[in-house]
Amino acid sequence: MSGRIGWQRIARRIRVPAGFVFAALFLWLAHPSWRTMAASLVLVFPGLWLRGYASGYVKKDSELTMTGPYAHTRNPLYLGSTLIAFGFAAAAASWVILALLAMLFAAIYIPTILSEEAYLREHFAGFDDYARAVPRLLPRGAGADIELATRGGVPVERVFSTELYLRHREYNSAMGALFLYLALVLKLLFF
Repeated sequence: MSGRIGWQRIARRIRVPAGFVFAALFLWLAHPSWRTMAASLVLVFPGLWLRGYASGYVKKDSELTMTGPYAHTRNPLYLGSTLIAFGFAAAAASWVILALLAMLFAAIYIPTILSEEAYLREHFAGFDDYARAVPRLLPRGAGADIELATRGGVPVERVFSTELYLRHREYNSAMGALFLYLALVLKLLFF
């Protein structure tokens, strides 16, 4: 196993626990103000919306999702997480947090995305065409002109599924964001 493959596997496994550790560090280093918290909403709300929207389309490990936000970016969940995280960095008003966050995202999310792409390439024959048509992270305005999944030769147009949203428990992102905002308010008021 090469070092790159090994780190991709490690990065995939530690990304959630690393997020909790970073949240504790974040709260310790944060210097929020009412103004920075209000400004952060410009990134946090769209990030939460994008994660929620994407979770209502994706059928993990069973199909290559190419509709909804996946027609604009191959990684809408990670893009949403990035918006949320950097929104909270703005709320914290700390250059240290911003720098640490950028390093954490580079060390964890880039290898995770590459690892997931290798998995998708291996398990879904249409992934290479999809990857050529749709950007990895930063979306473009118009959706990709790619062949959608077909059922009996007829294109299948997928729509947002509340059932998928609930199954993926994406509401936890909104609850986590609410918790962080409450913690920042408490820090602002009492510390």
